[in-house]
Amino acid sequence: MTTRDGVVLRADVHRPPGPGPHPVLLVRTPYGKRAPERTEAAYFSAAGYIVVVQDVRGRGSSGGTFVPFSQEGPDGADAVAWAAALPGADGRVGTLSQSYMGLAQYHLAVQRPPALVAASPVSGPVTFFRNGLYRDGVLELEWTLNWFGSLAREPVADRADLLAEWDTWSSVPGARFAPLAEDAVRHVPVLDWADRYAPGAPSLRDVLEHTTEDAHWQALDLRGRTASVDVPMLHVSSWYDAFQYDTLTLYRRLRAGAATAHARDHQRLIMGPWAHLLGYAKPETRGAGEADFGPDAAIELHAIQRNWFDHFFHGVPLEGPRVQIFVLGENRWRDEDEWPLARARPTPLYLREGGALSWDPPSAGEEPDTFVSDPENPVPSLGGASLALPPGVLDQRPAEARDDVLTWTGPVLAAPLEITGNVTMTLHAASTAPDCDFVARLVDVHPDGYAWNVVDGVVRARFRESTSDPSPIEPGRVYAYEIDLWATSIVVAAGHRLCVEMASSCFPRWLRNPQTGAEPVRATRFATARQTVFHDGARPSRMVLPLVPR
Repeated sequence: MTTRDGVVLRADVHRPPGPGPHPVLLVRTPYGKRAPERTEAAYFSAAGYIVVVQDVRGRGSSGGTFVPFSQEGPDGADAVAWAAALPGADGRVGTLSQSYMGLAQYHLAVQRPPALVAASPVSGPVTFFRNGLYRDGVLELEWTLNWFGSLAREPVADRADLLAEWDTWSSVPGARFAPLAEDAVRHVPVLDWADRYAPGAPSLRDVLEHTTEDAHWQALDLRGRTASVDVPMLHVSSWYDAFQYDTLTLYRRLRAGAATAHARDHQRLIMGPWAHLLGYAKPETRGAGEADFGPDAAIELHAIQRNWFDHFFHGVPLEGPRVQIFVLGENRWRDEDEWPLARARPTPLYLREGGALSWDPPSAGEEPDTFVSDPENPVPSLGGASLALPPGVLDQRPAEARDDVLTWTGPVLAAPLEITGNVTMTLHAASTAPDCDFVARLVDVHPDGYAWNVVDGVVRARFRESTSDPSPIEPGRVYAYEIDLWATSIVVAAGHRLCVEMASSCFPRWLRNPQTGAEPVRATRFATARQTVFHDGARPSRMVLPLVPR
């Protein structure tokens, strides 16, 4: 097909048996239209759909220059119109698939192409400074370098010298999306990676140089454009998915404010227990990391999507609830009619003196806790909603044993406790540095001591008030920080305990803060800092849990 600005894009067209006409399902990918994991074509063409798998601009056999994210709206709308007019097509189009292919669906949906009837985006990021390449302004270091490094290889496939050099930086040379080797990921300044990958991925420079939420990122943020969407969507993500924030945000906003009543009433949500991609590319997946969530965790998502598309294209009754969530701990799916749950009660859990957690607020005279943060010896990343690194549930005890990680632990639970919804934290803290990070984590401590990471989040001190207009902190001054730890649904069993962890790094998942006040991507020098966490009557540091009555 030819785009509106004259660029030729190429696709494979998979046709079902029979003369038709047939509805069309469109997948737009930067990873190769014949990649082994492309399973949609065989499944849905056998189900009576024409399936179009298209290389996005500048990737695979398509022409033009690939600039991540920015071209998927207009090109996607053009692709919908073209697919609707294919021989044998009935003029109606749906979209599906996951990750980048999910974000491509969101971007084209805001263009409102007339032929688009239904969509099923899975794990698609749409707020890249909030969730994607950055987490609330803190660079997703390992994943960003890993992803752009994998993208860079295709345009320079004939440059054996470059590929050989890049292989020396990988923990698994030649593998796609393998973590970087330890010495590579520690390289400073981080901005050097823009030069390293420039021959194949020049747009990495934009990612590394736009270190505030400026016009570059705002132009890609779809949160303010949901009123333009008029298409039913089946949104899918999971609790340990690196893009869960955007899935939940887009669902909520479209449910409340899509362009038409039809679209608003036909937004559906599935939140599984997996890490990124696992419930889609590997439907047999039962867990994430070291956790096995049981046989019910493994689902056949294509079958659910088929019912979704069969409803809108063939009038088949729509199965399932409006919202379906997997409840960790109980390891079962539960039907809901809303997200977030109105019956969840935001309940503060206070940090207390002596490493305790309590539902009761602290008294006036409680002494603060301190630790020393050294960016040269950062706290290692252990699981969570990460991408290039091993994701999911990993035992946090190795991190908790460090001197630069504080913990507060509650009493043994006498009865099960359900946490379903978004977890936040208000932290009162001071630092001897002009800038630093605070990483918070909620942990489910099992009777045998296993420390199960539930959710986590990070705040960069300079972004405490604004990610677009950062400001340094005054060393020694106490500030209140708000940390978003994202969402979960978990029943913490009787006999378990809750724990809150606090540190100033999580590396190499997140870019180290040099603690000198320098811009982190340009920093070559690091400084230690003493961090003080306050939890007294005037400064009650607390984690707020959405507790669901049982």
